[in-house]
Amino acid sequence: MGFRLTPQENSFYDLFAKSASYLVSGSRELTTLLGVDPSEREAVASRMREIEHDADEATHEIIRKVNSSFITPFDREDIHGLASTLDDCMDMMDAAVDLIVLYRIGDLPAGVSDQVEVLSRMSELTADAMPRLRSMKDLSGYWIEINRLENQADQIYRRLLAGLFNGDFGADTLTIMKLKEVVEELEAAADAFEKVAHKVESIAVKES
Repeated sequence: MGFRLTPQENSFYDLFAKSASYLVSGSRELTTLLGVDPSEREAVASRMREIEHDADEATHEIIRKVNSSFITPFDREDIHGLASTLDDCMDMMDAAVDLIVLYRIGDLPAGVSDQVEVLSRMSELTADAMPRLRSMKDLSGYWIEINRLENQADQIYRRLLAGLFNGDFGADTLTIMKLKEVVEELEAAADAFEKVAHKVESIAVKES
């Protein structure tokens, strides 16, 4: 109990907040991608790759810190798990951007912007929650809302898939396959955000 407030431990909270801040930056670039002309998407993808690289480094920094620290603010396995799931969120958003550019997809179905809107909100909530790990207080609202958003993301995803396979978007078979990969990557990102929330809930229960 007495070790919880040591300066060395507090740095972990700053690192988690830093890691989550990249998710907000990444979701902004994902939103930007939807609003630019296809010819401008490569520039957005380039910025996204830089953010993803910085997020990777933040993850590595957390892992190095936990491996070199005698005292940690909570269970080492939980620190590894939280760092890894935060990294997954970033990786999957980056992958979606990359696929849109690599596949040279033209117009995107309206439901994709609904997916991205949910991810943007999840990013903001996650970044807002990380500093509260210090006290382990006022976190239940965060994971409840993330769970609600993930359910919303599931519904959007199912509607998008149905629209693709029912021919609602008038796309050819190859384009449908490309779009399916993109919407699946965005759905995986939403699932990853929910895993972060579950990990935070698990940590908060253990530490309470």
